[in-house]
Amino acid sequence: MGTKRKFMIVSGEPSGDGHAANLVRSMREIEPASEFFGAAGPKMRDAGVEAIVRSDDLSVVGLLEIGSALPMFLRIFGDLKRAAIQRKPDVVILVDFPEFNLKLARSLKKKGFRIVYYISPQLWAWRKYRVSTIKKYVDLMITILPFEKQWYAEHGVDRVEYVGNPLAREVRPVLEKPEFCRKHGIDADLPIVSMLPGSRDKEISRILPVMFETALTILAERPETQFVIAAANDNGKQKIKSIAEDFNVTRLIDSTKFKVVLDETYDALNASDAAAVTSGTATLETALIGTPMAVVYKTSGINYFLLKPLINVEHYGLVNLISEQRVAVELIQNDLTPMTLSTELLRLLEPNENSAMREKLKRSADKLGAGGASMRAAKAIRDLMILPMNQ
Repeated sequence: MGTKRKFMIVSGEPSGDGHAANLVRSMREIEPASEFFGAAGPKMRDAGVEAIVRSDDLSVVGLLEIGSALPMFLRIFGDLKRAAIQRKPDVVILVDFPEFNLKLARSLKKKGFRIVYYISPQLWAWRKYRVSTIKKYVDLMITILPFEKQWYAEHGVDRVEYVGNPLAREVRPVLEKPEFCRKHGIDADLPIVSMLPGSRDKEISRILPVMFETALTILAERPETQFVIAAANDNGKQKIKSIAEDFNVTRLIDSTKFKVVLDETYDALNASDAAAVTSGTATLETALIGTPMAVVYKTSGINYFLLKPLINVEHYGLVNLISEQRVAVELIQNDLTPMTLSTELLRLLEPNENSAMREKLKRSADKLGAGGASMRAAKAIRDLMILPMNQ
């Protein structure tokens, strides 16, 4: 590509922000002068994406939450649409975030823009009817899970590239276990359990109290156990400490028993003997590191009532979907209680159970490819631009 290219790139969640930032860096390796703008989180901004919209606060979950945030989304939608029309990007790259991005795809495709969708919406899990939107308004779907390309083919979509998972070979700790433990005053010879309560405020509010009760239950049986709570961002860390105050466990936070860490999730998981992990990308990250886990999730009662009939997969956890079997126990909604979670984590702390799950997780991680997904995605986008525009 000899001429300077412009790309609009839109992401709305922390996991998408990281994947989008890596994609931008890979695209700049192909063409260093490329210009990027759009909805950008902190990692995308660090990668040089001009933020028409800062996506840090966009992430919501559940039908009711999306409804209450509608005025904000409409304003942001208008800002991005105007930016596209004024600046005329060669390609619009939409990263995950389907509630917003599928509507943006429809609107911008009608204006004549070429649309790439990176990281497929989980249509195979729920809202399968949205495949018609992909057919009409997306020029190239780039998938990161091994079964997705075949699923799309079975549903009449052939403009699909599977590039491997961008987490493969990229998820690794910075600090080894002894260094991490020394840094945080943790005894490396005693059991360590990580707790990942999610990245969204609503997730943390519903899941972390159960995790706190679980920790107290485990401490009653195994008082030597230590806990690390991994915050996904600054807002998450503040939310964790706020809930600790409400839950009357403030005295335990940052004590020898409870540590809250920020931007050290991989190090925490690597140092841990077991983990409670909120369903989502984090279950794949945990599998890649190899830490035995329980997959957890809890939403509002009304959200669960509305969404459950739309879900048509056997497993919730991505690690189990990739494995095509129930590698990690899933404790979802009413099944997530301090008793069920503490029972499972105590089981995983047993040496034989721990070793067995580590072997299963290694086999699961091997299915995610050998790395290089971001560069393959960048090359797929480059190749798309060589083709005639498909109206």
